[in-house]
Amino acid sequence: MSTFEIKTHRSGRTYNLPHFFILSKGLNSGKPMNKPCPNCFVITTHSEETRETLYYLCLSLKIGRFFGYYLKGSVIPFICISDAKKVIQTALQNYKLDQWSSKVEKIKKINLFEENLKAQLQTIQKLKIALLTS
Repeated sequence: MSTFEIKTHRSGRTYNLPHFFILSKGLNSGKPMNKPCPNCFVITTHSEETRETLYYLCLSLKIGRFFGYYLKGSVIPFICISDAKKVIQTALQNYKLDQWSSKVEKIKKINLFEENLKAQLQTIQKLKIALLTS
């Protein structure tokens, strides 16, 4: 597995290498995102394949609540950049390519299903509004 670099994202900065963002503050700390927000880290890699692998690795770590152990702060919980890197590095050490690729495909299918359900719920909400306003 190629190496990655994790830094604090600054608004307005652009990145030439393949990258994604992970949330650093709040109860969703560790959540990977394609678009930046004010409170996030950026993870850059050297290849698009590594970026995708790390993205889904971070997503599975967030779903499994592995980042939750390292949350600090009483009012607004946050995760330090060193702790986030430690969680990802530990997961990469336990990484097995053949098992991981099948899990990534399943996670992608589940995400597509989830997006489809959200779209259906939005359509139902619009239908309710249309019914009540007519």
